[in-house]
Amino acid sequence: MNDRSNVRMKVVYAITERGEKSFWTRIGVAYTNRDSSITVKLDALPISGTLQIRDEESRGERDGR
Repeated sequence: MNDRSNVRMKVVYAITERGEKSFWTRIGVAYTNRDSSITVKLDALPISGTLQIRDEESRGERDGR
């Protein structure tokens, strides 16, 4: 059985540079396994080659609550 109730998910973003602006597109999720390895599940493949993996924030954290 796969118990991930205490796993903190991470969000995977592809970063695209256009001029002086950076655009972040959410393309998947990641999580750390029991053996400290990391699993990444992508819904899209980045063409820029730059990925950012960050802790997922709850809606309240994101809104400053």
